Amino acid sequence: FHAPVSVLKPLCGVDDNLYENLRSFCDQEYPSYQVLFGVRRRDDPAVPVVRRLIKEFPERDLSLVVSDLCLGTNAKVSLLATLSRRARYDTLVIADSDIRVGREYLNVVVSPLADRRVGLVTCLYKGMPTRGVWSVLGAMFINEWFFPSAVVATTFGRVAYAFGATIACQRRTLTGIGGFESLAHDLADDYVLGARVARQGLRVVLSPYVVETVVADRRLTALWDHELRWARTLRTVRPIGYLLSAVTYGLPLSLLFVAVSGLGRLSLLLVVTHLILRLLTSYAVGRVLDLPRRGLTVLLSPARDTLSLALWLASFTGRAIRWRGQRYWVDRKGKLHRYDGRPERRRRAPRPRASRVIRAHGGNGP
Repeated sequence: FHAPVSVLKPLCGVDDNLYENLRSFCDQEYPSYQVLFGVRRRDDPAVPVVRRLIKEFPERDLSLVVSDLCLGTNAKVSLLATLSRRARYDTLVIADSDIRVGREYLNVVVSPLADRRVGLVTCLYKGMPTRGVWSVLGAMFINEWFFPSAVVATTFGRVAYAFGATIACQRRTLTGIGGFESLAHDLADDYVLGARVARQGLRVVLSPYVVETVVADRRLTALWDHELRWARTLRTVRPIGYLLSAVTYGLPLSLLFVAVSGLGRLSLLLVVTHLILRLLTSYAVGRVLDLPRRGLTVLLSPARDTLSLALWLASFTGRAIRWRGQRYWVDRKGKLHRYDGRPERRRRAPRPRASRVIRAHGGNGP
């Protein structure tokens, strides 16, 4: 199955290794495809990188699209709506800007769409650190928490969601769920897109291809903001599963048990058992995914789990997030709102003559 493909790449700013990431999509072993790079402003720092690639690959169908269209609070979705309208082909592949792939990528992820019962194809991803301990800790969260959890969930349950690392679908499928316009206020647009496709009775397929995401957090504050947004997103879309995920932080919880109960045989046994299991898990995941710095990640496992537990607790203290330098808050339905200083409070409409009080969300758009 080699249907012509339009690859949609929404961009905002320059991350570490952006050129290498985007270049991997321009050098595919695939017969016919185009790549559309989208930015919201002509002075976006990503524009020179895209122009460099267009010059480097004159034989490829590469285009830069500038659009300030605003459909809602999720700016990425607004950009995707513009790119999909400019797309030449009906088979669409969407991937975030921090994703890097091999030359066989399009061949693998597009193939399942030959079956008309398949509505969407998505991919798992592994984290690749750039430099610095915070980058390593960020990659560890992806590789040692997200990846195994996603594998377990997809092994024992039906896949009914998608990951932003890769989404491949036909235009007719996207139109059938209301297009990108219907996702304009959703924080977890990728998750919601997959869920809506599944509700149409179409299959969501998890591709065997594992892409790479480059983790470039250089400071603790950047890592904290990044992962707190993830945590509050997960808390919104899968509240029960996220609440129960506290049991996966066995090592810091066993250390907390020692602090509360004192140094007893049971408490020490729990700490030693969890430590051994945690180190073995870190080593096994690193080996399976062929990750760099496996020795360092094993040593950092206790610190990573402690940070994860702190983020889990912090995710229940509010609904504000920071995304691409902007502050937002997310309501209980996963809708994104502009941050106005009081994210958890809803504005009340004027009291009507009847005794009923009407509540209304504020900030549903710019």
